[in-house]
Amino acid sequence: MKILILGAGQVGGTLAENLASENFDITLVDKDGDRLRELRDRLDIQTIEGMASRPDVLRAAGAEDADMLVAVTNSDEVNMVACQVSYSLFRTPTKIARIRASAYTTRAGLFSKEHMPIDVLINPEQVVTEHIERLIQYPGALQVLDFAQGRAQLVAVKAYGDGPLVGQALATLREHVPGVDMRVAAIFRRDRAIMPEGDTVIEADDEVFFIAARRDITAVMSELRGLEAPYKRIIIAGGGHIGERLAQVTAKGHHVKIIEYDARRAMDLADSLDGAVVIQGDATDGDLLTNENIEDTDVFCALTNDDEANIMSSMLAKRLGARKVMTLIGKPAYVDLVQGGVIDVAISPQQATISELLAYVRRGDVARVHSLRRGAAEAMEAIAHGDSRSSKVVGRRLDEIRLPPGASIGALVRGEDVLIAHDSLCVESDDHVILFLTDKRQVRAVENLFQVGLNFF
Repeated sequence: MKILILGAGQVGGTLAENLASENFDITLVDKDGDRLRELRDRLDIQTIEGMASRPDVLRAAGAEDADMLVAVTNSDEVNMVACQVSYSLFRTPTKIARIRASAYTTRAGLFSKEHMPIDVLINPEQVVTEHIERLIQYPGALQVLDFAQGRAQLVAVKAYGDGPLVGQALATLREHVPGVDMRVAAIFRRDRAIMPEGDTVIEADDEVFFIAARRDITAVMSELRGLEAPYKRIIIAGGGHIGERLAQVTAKGHHVKIIEYDARRAMDLADSLDGAVVIQGDATDGDLLTNENIEDTDVFCALTNDDEANIMSSMLAKRLGARKVMTLIGKPAYVDLVQGGVIDVAISPQQATISELLAYVRRGDVARVHSLRRGAAEAMEAIAHGDSRSSKVVGRRLDEIRLPPGASIGALVRGEDVLIAHDSLCVESDDHVILFLTDKRQVRAVENLFQVGLNFF
């Protein structure tokens, strides 16, 4: 598949890195020649320097025979024009654009072949807001991912030494959670993936990924690490798009304060937000945090557009007594450095956005893809089609399916039912199969499993 990526920023560069490792034909377009040279030296990709929306630049990048265009420059307008040019001049089959401004995304009917021909809209701020909202909904979770319209969820938690299951084998899990069906999909121990077996013993500080029906998530979490009290008091540092959106969606059920440095922006937020207290000030000011009772705060979310300010304010909030801190970090190298120490959850907007993009890149009928462990692993929702003659999965028991190394099936979603994976479970046509891959080199092999043979037609 030939893919044009417009914009070599954090999202474009990280996406190119993810896809280049899977042998896609990638061409990256940007005005920054130095950035392009850095990526070209590191990755097996082609690069074109120039304005991404110009017809001559797109032609030089190979738009005439591209299968997909992903426009993720820093300009909504450039992204939109690039999609229009690609459709009008080159008939590019699939066009994906990152659009931030709500002035565009809230206009019904704007994005269509008759008007602005964009097939998929990606709004990073909305993606990140939903990610944080799920983390607030499940205190103690490191990651919460939806599958099959939220009917099943994959949750990552850190196992603490005083947790009920630390030191016990996974086979005993059902004894601790009677009446609840769940499956541990993977365990990461000291940054190394462990494929779980019945005799695998959970150790303190393990990062445990488990899958269950949404209704059962809280019960399972209480056994894996002890149930935490719900979050009630939230302080948000940064009143940008993400901070404002998060305040809007959490204000109903929580006591929310938002700290914004810019006085004019703080006034605008005070006028537009209902149910949230807006404070004009610096979130790295210890006196301000103390005056706002940081020691009674359940979760502190640092969401400014400055990584260093987010990290410093989070560390300060934790030292002053905040129960949990979540920190938005744009530089991927920082994420691994800070998470798991003073900072409880480091949130990468690039990885959240790339998860949205990957579902449209994957072959076969892939409904959802989530990038895990900063891109080291992947969770995929694939839809099974065909019958026992045309499909490699339909009509077969799970223990009969030849999965590649590092891949495991966590659950099937059949209609409204969530069926946790067991060897005797048989895959039916139209099942949503949720898989976990600890080795991303096996993505293509998994895609091939779900491609229907010619005799299906």
